[in-house]
Amino acid sequence: QVQLVESGGGLVQPGGSLRLSCAASGSIFSINAMGWYRQAPGNVRELVARITSGGSTNYADSVKGRFTISRDNAKNTVYLQMNSLKPEDTAVYYCYAGVVALTYSNLDVWGQGTLVTVSS
Repeated sequence: QVQLVESGGGLVQPGGSLRLSCAASGSIFSINAMGWYRQAPGNVRELVARITSGGSTNYADSVKGRFTISRDNAKNTVYLQMNSLKPEDTAVYYCYAGVVALTYSNLDVWGQGTLVTVSS
């Protein structure tokens, strides 16, 4: 079993910053891509940012230049630094990892979600 535990969400004023963290634990052989998705009320879940095991990244157009994704492979942890936050960034943010388990099975693992609210 593999778990993802997220932290760092909360309430922030427009223009402010937050840093999300997501740590993977359990029966992990390796982790391929990791990423962050978000879902606002009434909307579908959308990709925010993604990073491969080699460090290649891609971002949603709406967050380019404001958000930065990074990872620490030694800690099985992915981060999302969010700057210049806007009210439209308000959503539940979900961590994702493509995990190869110790059994060599491929798993799509999701975190429980952390709420980010941008409001004055």
